[in-house]
Amino acid sequence: MFDVGDYIIYGNSGVCKINKIGPMKMAGAVRDRLYYTMVPCYIRDSEIFTPVDNDRVVMRKVMTKEEAEDFIGSIGNIGTLEIIEEKRREQEYKQAVLTCDPVIIVELMKTISIRMEERISEGKKVTAADAKYYHIAEDSLYGEIAVSLGMDKDQVRDSLKDRIEEGIRQTA
Repeated sequence: MFDVGDYIIYGNSGVCKINKIGPMKMAGAVRDRLYYTMVPCYIRDSEIFTPVDNDRVVMRKVMTKEEAEDFIGSIGNIGTLEIIEEKRREQEYKQAVLTCDPVIIVELMKTISIRMEERISEGKKVTAADAKYYHIAEDSLYGEIAVSLGMDKDQVRDSLKDRIEEGIRQTA
């Protein structure tokens, strides 16, 4: 169980701060059940309520500062996703995002970056799915690291973009 004030990853909502833990006085809420009341860090004017025992959505603490620094140092060693069936590409992207695992998120970003570069070099456009899931992956990764390091998300994006691209060249 998490504590009030903790920053956690909550599925596709990304980084959230837990503001309250307790029963909910709302229609449809189970009386004896505890709920987290959370505010997403990067979604304005939003509040999320979820049971503390919710196992249908990934909930985990954000990386500590030390874990984030170690993770950043390891980005060059992270590989790419292996997508065998082209027809399942978007489904594979979606599954990767749903893990909320920073290693898998970087694998996804590298995979999509390589694909986008190849398409552009062939005179083709970047697909909507590639652009969509790359953006989702960026928001997820940079948001968590920003909170862990006490930085702005754009600062993290600027500092990690080169590191990720360098990791792509090492992987290729």
